Amino acid sequence: MNTDQRGAADMEKQQVLVLGAGYAGLMAALRLAPHTRVTLVDPSPAFTERVRLHERAAGRPDITLPLATLTRRTGIDHVAARATRIDPAARRISTDDGRELPYDRLVYALGSRTADPGERAYTPETAAELHKRLQDGPGELTVVGGGLTGIELAAELAESHHAWKVRLITGGEVGTGLSAKGRAHVRTTLTGLGVRIEEGRRVADPDDIDTDVVVWATAMTANTGLAEAAGIPLDPGGRVRVDGTLRSVSHPEIYAVGDAAAMTSPAAGALRMACATALPSGSHAASSIIAETRGQEPKPLRFRFVAQCVSLGRRDGLVQLVRADDSPRETVLRGGPAARFKEQVVRTTVRGLRLAARRPGAVPLIPGVG
Repeated sequence: MNTDQRGAADMEKQQVLVLGAGYAGLMAALRLAPHTRVTLVDPSPAFTERVRLHERAAGRPDITLPLATLTRRTGIDHVAARATRIDPAARRISTDDGRELPYDRLVYALGSRTADPGERAYTPETAAELHKRLQDGPGELTVVGGGLTGIELAAELAESHHAWKVRLITGGEVGTGLSAKGRAHVRTTLTGLGVRIEEGRRVADPDDIDTDVVVWATAMTANTGLAEAAGIPLDPGGRVRVDGTLRSVSHPEIYAVGDAAAMTSPAAGALRMACATALPSGSHAASSIIAETRGQEPKPLRFRFVAQCVSLGRRDGLVQLVRADDSPRETVLRGGPAARFKEQVVRTTVRGLRLAARRPGAVPLIPGVG
């Protein structure tokens, strides 16, 4: 038996639990499947294209993909339950259906959510319920949050629901991370769609807004309650502290990826929460686990930002070129070409997951993902 065969035999003994079937967790599970025993723990039977939630709010139905279509013939065991407790000392998790699942390696990929705005407001995560509400009759809808999520929601809803008056409120400028050209295009497009923009207005509570419907699209919060309860250190922003290989700084058998992890890279610095960082981190965690179970030292994550893509309805968009650290360049692509580019980027995320299911070894060859 040669070295590679011995390494593969050793890895077959490893049980890897992946918590969360979002972009990062699913990518990690698919890449690990040929090498380890993988159990994917997520209560949902489907993968949700989270970057299309604004489209779901506007009425698009097809933003989910059955997990079985991706995990079929991979050997991944999907446990349709919610993790309720992590016991790092015993290397075991508990689930809400009474199971106790052991692990040799754990990938924490529980993602993030919009900060809880209370019962009155909708969020991107409740896009389906928001769409139902909009069918009840016209009125005024107010989106709170001037980041990319808020911009996409305001544009999509204004374009698809002409009978509704749409307003966007933000504490700073709309699109603060964009260049002057980028912000100007966003403002022009939103205004052209009939969106009323109110900048420099901070809203602490949805009840402070006189409107029929509130859509809360402010800062994201990492889903790291389980990690914190297990004594896994978090950074000041509430994300799991990891080293360059994405291992927990306190529990090297635990990896954290995607929005739940406080990831950095030499070129980009601190990585923001995004699909653009989730897929590469899930792939890299898998590479790290494969390397260490072969007795090799995992390599640090190498990542650099290239662009930010924004939908402005179905016929307009913005592609903002950025430096490696995500700061904006002056170069932008606008209008229909940008909308088509953004659509292809979104489709590529699912293509990447499908490729990982069919040919996981090819994923590291994809620029920006592997």
